[in-house]
Amino acid sequence: MIETRLTGETPDLAQDNIEKLKELFPDIVTDGKIDFDKLKQDLGDYVDDSAERYNFSWNGKGQALRLAQTPSTGTLRPCKEESKDWDTTENLYIEGDNLEVLKLLQKSYHNMVKMIYIDPPYNTGKDFVYPDNFKDSIENYKSITGQTDSEGKNISNNSETSGRYHTDWLNMMYPRLRLARNLLTDDGVIFISIDENEVDNLKKLCNEVLGEDNFIGQITALCNPKGRSQDKYIANCHDYLVIYSKISLAKGDLSIGKNDDEIDSDYNLEDENGLFRELELRNTHREFGKHNRPNLYYPFYVSEMGDISFSKNEKYKNIVFPNWEDGFEGCWTWGLEKANSEKNLLVAKHVRGRWKIYRKAYANIDGEGPLKQMKSIWTDKKYHTEKGQSIFNDLFNTKDKIFQAPKSIDLIIDCIKMSQLKSGIVLDFFSGSATAAHAVMQLNAVDEGNRKFIMVQLPEPTDKNSEAAKAGYDNICEIGKERIRRAGEKIKEEKGLLAQNLDIGFKVLKLDTSNIRKWHPKGNDLEASLLDAINNYVVGRTELDIVYEIMLKFGLDLTYSVEEFIIEAKKVYSIGFGVLMICLDNDITTSIAKGILEKVQALAPETTRVVFKDNGFKTDSNKTNIKEILKCGGIDEFITL
Repeated sequence: MIETRLTGETPDLAQDNIEKLKELFPDIVTDGKIDFDKLKQDLGDYVDDSAERYNFSWNGKGQALRLAQTPSTGTLRPCKEESKDWDTTENLYIEGDNLEVLKLLQKSYHNMVKMIYIDPPYNTGKDFVYPDNFKDSIENYKSITGQTDSEGKNISNNSETSGRYHTDWLNMMYPRLRLARNLLTDDGVIFISIDENEVDNLKKLCNEVLGEDNFIGQITALCNPKGRSQDKYIANCHDYLVIYSKISLAKGDLSIGKNDDEIDSDYNLEDENGLFRELELRNTHREFGKHNRPNLYYPFYVSEMGDISFSKNEKYKNIVFPNWEDGFEGCWTWGLEKANSEKNLLVAKHVRGRWKIYRKAYANIDGEGPLKQMKSIWTDKKYHTEKGQSIFNDLFNTKDKIFQAPKSIDLIIDCIKMSQLKSGIVLDFFSGSATAAHAVMQLNAVDEGNRKFIMVQLPEPTDKNSEAAKAGYDNICEIGKERIRRAGEKIKEEKGLLAQNLDIGFKVLKLDTSNIRKWHPKGNDLEASLLDAINNYVVGRTELDIVYEIMLKFGLDLTYSVEEFIIEAKKVYSIGFGVLMICLDNDITTSIAKGILEKVQALAPETTRVVFKDNGFKTDSNKTNIKEILKCGGIDEFITL
């Protein structure tokens, strides 16, 4: 049985990277430290040690990297009263600085998020951008959101006159993208909305963080057909979607299903097997032909009635090669063996005086509908910002712009479809009005999917003269949460029985400093410091706060069920049906441990950790005996805090 002392910090990502290097190159470790000269030797020709080489750099990059690797001392405190369907939902709404939140999610959601969509500040000079505090990110967060008194908030516009126009934006995005990458599944995809101000820098940034080979594409989305009248020279009508995968994906991995209208238009023929269309078997790309695909160059033999054979005789005397009208020797798209096995799908037609070979392509194969690649330009009205604003305003029964220019839910729905996500997590850590959450619920209601969302948003205060403030919304998070509530209820009402099992709830969690008290002795009053330290927790925190911090630190899904039960007047929490058992009471005796063990055996989880307060045991001998009881009972880890 492992014995662990829990602290209030997240994993040290820099140390984790060092350990990974040591596993790959054990000879580079000298006196417990990395010998970088030896590492260079091990890498051989892959090391570029020349002074001049292509490099994307800016002032503060190194500090931004260290910020991503610095452990967080924060936690996420549950807020039941602002949540919806707390006991059953698998969705999360997290209030806080997304940098710290991403750090806190590293263990619980590492390699767990299938799709990320973000709409970060575009750096137009009017965006909400604030400088990260490299010394105390949590206190900085609380200061700028008005949770603590400050001489002056760091909330500011990032104007071009600041002298650090692009630098500040890059320093904000770099650590967040690095942390976000860790959360993506191996086949995960990230979609980032951006405009021309930072699209070039964003791609360079993503090339470094996600890999240039993993660039999927850049989509131009028409969002404002009227154009922005305030632009200096050209009225901009579009935004971009920059798309990267975590690893290289296969061709067609981001294709989506065709809709009914597209199927009816494209598949205009029908036989006993269903709707189909005829596609020319000859490869229509002239870069492929007999010269480089000789195995795809062979003849068919066709009768006067259009029957097909692979051998010539009196009936099948019309020879057909994949040649072009000008004599270019092309090639087929199928090899001879496949053509033989799929002969029933081949059709010969006499077109403009010559025979051509076609193949039947059915709309439905093994229950799967036809797919299409999304194009690089999206012009449909459903993507317009005006449509997004209209849907938002309808939800809030207002003509006032409580939230300015929310994204179209259809844009995000199509991004989700491209990610091939039917059951898994969608993350948006610049969630704004929570359009992504709305899109997830809407798509689940349409295709009976089981997607979950994690929304992360800084509770940016609304301007006191804004329509949002007049409507009673003090910060952006209040708008986002209310949108999810309203959108979920509307979807359920519209879909009726089809949406009766739809998850429209969300657990609210709020970023704060750790619940576990730090040792800060006061030199002038050491006795008072010692008395304070007897209580393990920060004043004002609840046991549920501590339970969720423990879940975070041990990497448990934050939507796991949390059940409470009593053993000899002591409250015990069971998380994930016995995966984690927590008792934070005082005067713990061996009988409590035996009761916990009985509960674990009844639940029968694969592994179990048990957590107590370090000063919660009745005596030191009780602690020793409890450890032995749990060890003999098969408990995997004994934790104190």
